[in-house]
Amino acid sequence: MKSRIVGALLLISANIHAQTFSVTSPDGRTTMSVTPNLNLQVTHDQRTLVNAKSLIGLSIDSAGTNNWKPLKATRSTTDTWIHPQVPVKFASIRDHYNEGVFPFKNGISLILRAYDNGVAYRWVIHRKGAYKIWKETLHLQFQPTDTAWYPLEDGFYSHNERNFVPLTLDSIKQNKLASLPVTLSDNGTKLFFSEADLYDYAGLWVRGDGQGGLDATWPSYPKTLKETSDRDRKVLEREDYIAEGEGDKLLPWRLLAIEDKDGGLLTNTLVYQLSRGTKEDFSWVQPGKVSWDWWNDNNVYDVDFRAGINTATYKYYIDFAARYGLSYIILDEGWSPVNDILKVVPDLDMQALMDYAKSKNVGVILWVSWLSLDKQLDQALDLYARWGVKGIKVDFMQRDDQLMVNYYEKVAKATAARHMLVDFHGAYKPTGLDRQYPNALTREGVFGNENSKWADVRDPRVLDPRHNVTLAFTRMVAGPMDYTPGAMQNATQHAWAAIFSNPMSKGTRCQQLAMYVVYESPLQMLCDNPTHYYKEPECMDFLSTVPATWDTTVVLQASVSHVVALARRATNGDWYIGAMTDWTPRDLDLDLSFLGGGAWTMDSWQDGINADRNAEDFKRITGQSVPGTLHVHLAPGGGFAARITKAH
Repeated sequence: MKSRIVGALLLISANIHAQTFSVTSPDGRTTMSVTPNLNLQVTHDQRTLVNAKSLIGLSIDSAGTNNWKPLKATRSTTDTWIHPQVPVKFASIRDHYNEGVFPFKNGISLILRAYDNGVAYRWVIHRKGAYKIWKETLHLQFQPTDTAWYPLEDGFYSHNERNFVPLTLDSIKQNKLASLPVTLSDNGTKLFFSEADLYDYAGLWVRGDGQGGLDATWPSYPKTLKETSDRDRKVLEREDYIAEGEGDKLLPWRLLAIEDKDGGLLTNTLVYQLSRGTKEDFSWVQPGKVSWDWWNDNNVYDVDFRAGINTATYKYYIDFAARYGLSYIILDEGWSPVNDILKVVPDLDMQALMDYAKSKNVGVILWVSWLSLDKQLDQALDLYARWGVKGIKVDFMQRDDQLMVNYYEKVAKATAARHMLVDFHGAYKPTGLDRQYPNALTREGVFGNENSKWADVRDPRVLDPRHNVTLAFTRMVAGPMDYTPGAMQNATQHAWAAIFSNPMSKGTRCQQLAMYVVYESPLQMLCDNPTHYYKEPECMDFLSTVPATWDTTVVLQASVSHVVALARRATNGDWYIGAMTDWTPRDLDLDLSFLGGGAWTMDSWQDGINADRNAEDFKRITGQSVPGTLHVHLAPGGGFAARITKAH
C-alpha cells in the first residue's frame, strides 16, 4: 500500500523570519524543525535531543546562494514496503515517513523527513552547468554530558578500522577527528548519526567542539595525487572546495536514528531505507559463506602437498567448501602480482582450478588491489568472466573524497554488468550502495578479526569481546560488515598472543559461533584454517547450516558494549539464536515466545564449564525441547549459539 498526501503550504511572505520548516513522525513523537536562519532542532516525546544551537547550510558559489527566500513548499506522507533483493535483517521493511520539501529562491531545496525511529535531511541543488560546492555546514548540539561511542581517527587517509571509544561529548575537542557512524546515548535514548545515499560527493566526518557539539567536516576534492606503492594513491594537496557538480544534484542524507532502547539499534534500517533502489534484475546474486585463506596464512597441514599459494592448496579449500556446503572460496593477495592483476603466479593453474571449483559447485572470488583494478578494470573483469570468477574483493581504497566515492559505484556497476559480486575492503562505512547494487554484498570498514594476527605493540587498539559486542550497536547499524569471524583457536583475556601464521581470537569459541547470527554480512567468511575446521565437526555442524541472510530479526537482550542476544529466522523457517557478552560473565533469560505455537527442538553450542580458563571449551546439546524461557550462561568473553527447528 502506498498513500501520498500532498498539500501546498500557504504562500510565504517575503519576510523569511516568519517561517519555520518542520516535519513530525507518523506516530507524532518526533519532530525535526529548521528555522529561517537554518538552525536545526530535533525533539522526541517533547524532549530536546538536538537543540536549536545546531546549524546547517550550503554554499555553492560566491553569488546566488545567499538568497534563502523560501518558495512554495510541499508536504507528503509515504507508507510502503521495501523488499530487499538481499535481505539482511528483514525480508520486508515498512517505509513510513512524513516529508517536507522546502525550496529557496537561490536554486537549493531542503528536504526534511521524519520516521517513527529517526529523522533525516538532505540538500538538493537545481542548477544548469558546472559548479563547485565550496562549503557545507552541519553543527549538531547535544547535551555535553551525553556519551558518544566515537571512532577516533588520525586523518582522512584511513581504512576506517577503529574502536568505538565511549566518551562524554564535552571531552571531545576540535582536534579529535572521527569517521562515521557515531552512536550516542541521551538519558537512555540511543541516537545513531551517519549518512545515506552517498553518491558523487565526499564522505562526512566529525570533530567535537568540547561543549557537546559535533561539527561535520569533509575531505576536500583532491588536487594532487601520487602513487606511493602498488596499492596506494595518496592525496598530496586538496582544493578549497568539497565537490564538483553539474546540473541537478542530490546531496547525501544526513540521518539521526532515534531508539528508546538499545536493542532498537539492532533492527534499525534507516540507512538502507534512505538510499536509492534499483529496477534492475539482481536475482542472480547468490549470498553465501566463504572459506578464506589470508587470515590463516594458507597454513594447512596433515596434507601430502606443500601448502601455499598453489593449485593443490586451493583445491584443498574447494574440497572443504564443497564438503560443508559453502558457496565460495577466496584467493586473497598473492595469486597475482599486485600491480598486474591480469597475470597469475607460476604455481597456480587458474583454469584448472576454476574447472575443479565448477565441478564441485564452489564459486571463486579473487582479491585485487583497487589501484590495479582502476587501471585494468575492463580487461580484468572480462578476463575473470571468461575464467568463471564469481566475484572480486577490492582492497586498500582508504579514502572517501568525491573521486573515491565515485570509484565504488564504478566498480559496483562494472561487476554487476558481468554478474559478479564485490566485497570492498580498506573501505569507508556503508551508505546504502547495496540497495542500488545488491551485488555489493558486504564491506570492511570495521576493526575485525584480521587484527588478531599482530601484536599489541604494533597496534594499540583493542580487539576483544567488549569491542565485538559494541560493533553490533555502532558500525553494523550502518550496513553489512565483513568482520571475518570463525576462529577455532580461542584465548582468554590473558592467554592471547599474536601469531601471524597461526592466529587466535580473544573470547570463547562460542562467541565466534554466535557472530554468525549477530553479525550481518551476506558474504560471510570462515576465516580459519580448513584443517582446524575438519578437527571440529561439532562446530562445523553449526557453521555449515547457519545462513548468511535472514527473513526477520528479533532482539532478545541488548546493552551497548555489554551484551547482545538476537534471534533470526532463516528462509526455510528455522530460527537461530546468537548471544555475546563482554568480559563480564552473564546469565540471560531469553524469551522464546516469538516462536509461536507448535513443538520445536533446539541444538545449542554453549560455553563449557571451564571456558573462563580455556576459551575453547564448549558444550553441544542436541535435540532439546524448547522452553518458553531459555536460560543461558555466558562465560567471560563468551557466547551462545543455537539452531531451532520444527519438531517432526
